[in-house]
Formats: sequence, structure tokens, C-alpha cells
Amino acid sequence: MPRDVAIIGAELDLGAGRRGVDMGPSAIRYAGLGERIAETGISVHDWGNVEAPLPEITEEGSETARFLGDIRATCERIAARVAEASRQGLLPVVLGGDHSIGMGTVGGLASVAGKGAAIWFDAHGDLNTPATTPSGNVHGMTLAAALGLANKEFESDAWPLPALDPARTSLVGTRSLDAGERKVVRDLGLGIYTMTDVDRRGVEEVVRDALLRAEGAAFLHVSLDMDVIDPDVAPGVGTPVRGGLSYREAHLAMELVAESERLDALEIVEVNPILDRMNETADLAVELAASALGARIL
Repeated sequence: MPRDVAIIGAELDLGAGRRGVDMGPSAIRYAGLGERIAETGISVHDWGNVEAPLPEITEEGSETARFLGDIRATCERIAARVAEASRQGLLPVVLGGDHSIGMGTVGGLASVAGKGAAIWFDAHGDLNTPATTPSGNVHGMTLAAALGLANKEFESDAWPLPALDPARTSLVGTRSLDAGERKVVRDLGLGIYTMTDVDRRGVEEVVRDALLRAEGAAFLHVSLDMDVIDPDVAPGVGTPVRGGLSYREAHLAMELVAESERLDALEIVEVNPILDRMNETADLAVELAASALGARIL
């Protein structure tokens, strides 16, 4: 049986360019996350939400990394809970919020186990830095920060950097990259499986390749940005990009993660109920979490 689960919410939207993802953890819980995971035979411990500031009462700071100080402080609180869950033998399931929370999730794992691997299911690269960002939104810098590529303002006593090994880290479902992000991919040799690769090779071969790259790492983190899925299926996201994973491709990807029996943390981010239809995207997030944790048709 899989490990018991600790659900950790992060109602943070400081890293995004649109409001609303701070309501993501509530929407996912309302859709029945705890109950659905429990149906798989896993014990669920909901640890509530970390404290996160509101933009209305927060200083924006630098234009090239907006709200970074408060984002880092929130991620430090996430990292502490993720680390504690790992030490207790629980599998952290972290609910966003925008994707900047990934610094906390990955940082907490690395603080316990050392440099690890990640499979980053995302329409975007999240590989910008303050020097390359076109927007200043920190949710577009998360993976770069975890790889140790961002500036010293991303450093913290709560996590070591780099927290991820680029040779064991992969992007899956990517279809929107900025110029600076393309250079990072080329320079670091990251695994990247665009939607063209998924179309040509199939999602099973792509995800198996990503899992193979992650072998030998101190931990495996799976970060699921719901915008990796086509917006016809997952409309409630802040930065939709057409041409994403289908409903069944997304489920198969998570089922393959479960079959690997190597998952150490799962993160689900960028659910925006304001932009959703009848909580459809949060419902799908619950289904995919269950698939990643071992739910099966038979």
C-alpha cells in the first residue's frame, strides 16, 4: 500500500498575474480530495493551510520578482510542513495556490533528503529568472529557482540550492517557452517533452522516459500544474494554453507515476475557481490526485 498522506494547502496568489488561485485549495477540498484518496485505502491527514499574505496588504517590491519576499516566507512555511511530513513517513500532497509554492515543496524535500528529481507537468517552463522574466511573476521562475539558477533573493535557510538535479528533472506537456527559458533547457540538458513529443511518441513513452531520468535521485517530486491539460477539459486556470493533454492522457500520466512506486510528493497548482465551470477543474484535480496515488478502475 502507498504511504499515508498529509494534505498541505497554500492559499497563495502573489506569484501569479491573475487573482483567484488562492481559492484553489478550498475548491479542491470541496471537490472531495480527502474522501477520494481515502477510497484507495490510504489514510489522510489534512494539515490545513499555511499562512499566506494578501496582495492588497503586501508590498510588491521589485518589478522583476514581484512580492518575492512574502512568497519566500510563505514557501519557508510550506517547506517546514513538507519536511515534517516526510520525516513522519507521510507523503505530502500540496495544494496551490500559484506555482511559486513549488519552491517550498521541493525545498522541504531537499532539506530532508538532499538534491532530488522532479517531473514538472506544465504548459510553461517556469524557468525564467529576474534577469529574463517578461512579467516579473514569480510563478514563472519556480523551477529555475529550485535548480539554483535564480538570484540570491531566492536562497533560504529552509532549503539547500540547488534542490533539484537537472539531469534527473523533466518538463512534460510544455508548449509555451520564453527565449530565456529555451536557453536554460539547452544549457542544462533538462529533460523536456513538449506536446509535439507527446503527439508523436504517446504519453506513456514520454512519462516512462521522464521516470527513467529520475532514477537514482534522493526523491521524486511530481508537480502538476493544471494548465498542462487542455483548457477545454480544465478551464479553471489563470494561464491557459490550447493544445494540452487530454483527459485520458492526464490520467494515464498519473497512473504511470503511481505504478512507478517512487512518488515522494505530489503538488497540484493553479486551479482558479473564478475562471472555472461548476468546479470542473478542481474535480479533475481530485481525480488525477487519486490516479497518482494508486486509484484503479479494477
